[in-house]
Amino acid sequence: MNAVVEPSAIPDFLARGLLIRAVEERLLRLFAEGKIAGTTHTCIGQEMSAVALAGNLDPKRDIIVSNHRCHGHYIAWTDDVEGLIAEVMGKRTGVCAGIGGSQHLCGRRFFSNGVQGGIVPVTAGIAFANQLARNGGIAAVCIGDGTLGEGVVYETFNIASKWQLPLLVILENNLYAQSTSQTETLAGDICARAEAFGWTTYRGDTWNYGALNGTLQAAVARVRGGGAPVLVRVDTYRLAAHSKGDDNRDAGEIASYAARDPINQFINGAETPALSELKASVLARVDAAVELAAREQSGAPTVAVAMPAEAGTHWLRAEPEQCTQLEAINQALRRWMARDSKVVLLGEDIRSPYGGAFKVTRGLSDAYPERVFNTPISEAAIVGLGNGAALNGWRPVVEIMFGDFLTLCFDQIVNHAAKFSGMYNGKVHNPLVVRTPMGGGRGYGPTHSQNLEKHFAGIPGLTLLVLHGRAPLRQVYEAIEAQSDPVLVIENKLLYGVRCDAPLPARFTLEQSAERFPTTRLIPDRTADLTVVAFGRMSALVERVAQGLYEQDEINLELIYPLQVSPFNATPIIESVARTGKLLIVEEGTSGFDLASEVIAAVCLSGRSGKALQVRRLGAKPVQIPSAAELERGVLPSEAEVRALCVELFDA
Repeated sequence: MNAVVEPSAIPDFLARGLLIRAVEERLLRLFAEGKIAGTTHTCIGQEMSAVALAGNLDPKRDIIVSNHRCHGHYIAWTDDVEGLIAEVMGKRTGVCAGIGGSQHLCGRRFFSNGVQGGIVPVTAGIAFANQLARNGGIAAVCIGDGTLGEGVVYETFNIASKWQLPLLVILENNLYAQSTSQTETLAGDICARAEAFGWTTYRGDTWNYGALNGTLQAAVARVRGGGAPVLVRVDTYRLAAHSKGDDNRDAGEIASYAARDPINQFINGAETPALSELKASVLARVDAAVELAAREQSGAPTVAVAMPAEAGTHWLRAEPEQCTQLEAINQALRRWMARDSKVVLLGEDIRSPYGGAFKVTRGLSDAYPERVFNTPISEAAIVGLGNGAALNGWRPVVEIMFGDFLTLCFDQIVNHAAKFSGMYNGKVHNPLVVRTPMGGGRGYGPTHSQNLEKHFAGIPGLTLLVLHGRAPLRQVYEAIEAQSDPVLVIENKLLYGVRCDAPLPARFTLEQSAERFPTTRLIPDRTADLTVVAFGRMSALVERVAQGLYEQDEINLELIYPLQVSPFNATPIIESVARTGKLLIVEEGTSGFDLASEVIAAVCLSGRSGKALQVRRLGAKPVQIPSAAELERGVLPSEAEVRALCVELFDA
């Protein structure tokens, strides 16, 4: 802090609390003046919790993760008043260049995210990485009492306890979840919830800083000494509104807590030269920070979306691996783990002897017993752990047993993994890999047979790969290894046993584009009449149709199999359609708002398809996938349907 005050005159904790208070009050004024957009959640009344936490952690080893009410934690930990104010004002000198705003801060071993609950497994993942590195570091996460309504919190409590992670949870109990009283939303005792998982818990409050500081000292010492994890309940009271001015609490209640507030008592006490000097210096620093930010330019994202090149496609002869897809993925993971000691595998039942539901990880825990981890059935927490470990320097590969269960970890993929790099203005990268099998054909029924990849396409910051029957898996995983941001890999149950070097349709040639994640095509030895785009397992289906049409009907298909579905490079398809003028897209997911829609839009917008373009698409029927074999076959795309559409297009 810049205040020129004798150290003995005013305790440091009060000076830091006063600085946080001054920043928060000024931000509210700036909002009222129309100089801040969006929202801001101040911690007025809760400052001493942040001061006590920051004062007892090690800035060289530890990391703090906070929530939407993060300003106090950030200032107490970093002293970066200028960066915070510029950030909330949307300026390029802000800690995240104005992209993150009030809720999403990143700097000096500090992260925050405005999504309640989801930060808890992320912080556990950071703690997990510290444990793997044996660096003695602690990961601390700040949550509110309202966050106890989130199920992922308890998933994380369980894993953190079983794995004895160096995790410290600071639960700031301010009695309200936004505007709703805790009496309406919270059952049972707060500490008992953590204690049920075997955690050690402590309790303190912000009205007695000395005792609170001692409590945090004890909690940190316990975590650091191997007695982790720990929850500290900090009773406090938010004196300002939840956000800006939306406050319907009883005015008398607020006034009673305001009278107890230690900072109010401090600044309203007897005026002394030291206090006057401190007040003046704090206000001067805040004023200077506001003036400095006001002179700066608005921020702008500096992280570009990594779209594939749209130049002409350069095709290469493909050389498939001589094994099944399952074996190829297993071997790729094994090679990667051998090259990089920071690759860890997380998932349900993935260790030996089981090796995963589809045996993809068979034997890997025998070769690397310290880097393959069985987890509980906690999909959201598993991916959250992966997020945190990736932020903290590791290369986690998370297996989700069935792709249908990705719905349970959607928040971790969309609001955390995919956003970290962009919303923190490129200050961090998150090389998380999530891999999962999808698809029907095995009679697993409505909740274990879906193709949900379309729901993950188009998410900025996320690379989506859909493996098909000719995917060059060794190259795929070498390319994934070079990625610095998250990748979601969709596999297919029925392709696991298919050989990568399966015989080609007669008189067809296999090629792949010269890209990091290449597109594959099969071209006939005669001029193609139709372009057929197939996603995932549909590649095997259209190959059988292509062979029959070539031999029996003299209809020639050029088959194209995209691998990187998002971000999507449509150039190979556009070039083919420019020659054929006819396009069929086949996918196993349901038709409508689908991958085919993006292909069609890209082709039409390219201006190269010609006025006579003919298009058809085929997907699963928009119903739940039945378990009964005959009914399931009636829902999923069939060879007969593909053949009929090809003939229809040819005759059009």
